[in-house]
Amino acid sequence: MISVLVVDDDFMVARIHRGFVDRVPGFEVVGTANSGKQALEAIGELQPDLVLLDLYLPDIFGLDLIARMRAAQPDCDILVITAAREADAVRGAVRQGVVNYLLKPFGFEDLRSRLEEYARRRASVPDQVTSQADVDRVLGPVRPTVNRLPKGLSQETAALVAAALRAAAQNLSAAECAEKVGISRVSARRYLEFFCTRGQVEVALRYGTTGRPERRYHWRK
Repeated sequence: MISVLVVDDDFMVARIHRGFVDRVPGFEVVGTANSGKQALEAIGELQPDLVLLDLYLPDIFGLDLIARMRAAQPDCDILVITAAREADAVRGAVRQGVVNYLLKPFGFEDLRSRLEEYARRRASVPDQVTSQADVDRVLGPVRPTVNRLPKGLSQETAALVAAALRAAAQNLSAAECAEKVGISRVSARRYLEFFCTRGQVEVALRYGTTGRPERRYHWRK
């Protein structure tokens, strides 16, 4: 069983990510942390195999935390999960040897495929390296991969739509969501339907006396 520590400044997001990980066979979440300080304490105590690391933490930028995490747990691997799309952040993560780089927002399948890829990489490490082929099997399969939205959608607006939906006390229509975010109803509908395809959002139909039923969206807890 691969033990996982989830680090995210938003405790609700950390809870969602924990639920995703727990659905993947062979992985077990042993703890969560909402700051760099909490992450270091948890790593020292729990000694996880893998950390899902958000970069935007309240007390430290995540990339500046990696070396300290590995000092506390030398065998710890890092999978970055973040909204940071800057090239410098991606390059910095690659230089520090992260196993993957996944952009928010994402769905269960996006994370599942990367966790399974990571598990295959771990299992491919032989007890003894006897040839270049052994090395290639370990280093070849996994490279940081950025999650991409469909053409015409932006990560920044997707994050705003997701935040509006998470913060809503009840489900929202595309028009209500559009008003909260400051975009057109058509645009809001595209983002909401995209989240539906990722399993992050569910749709309920509200029937009126005439016309088509209204589609109302809520973020899956």
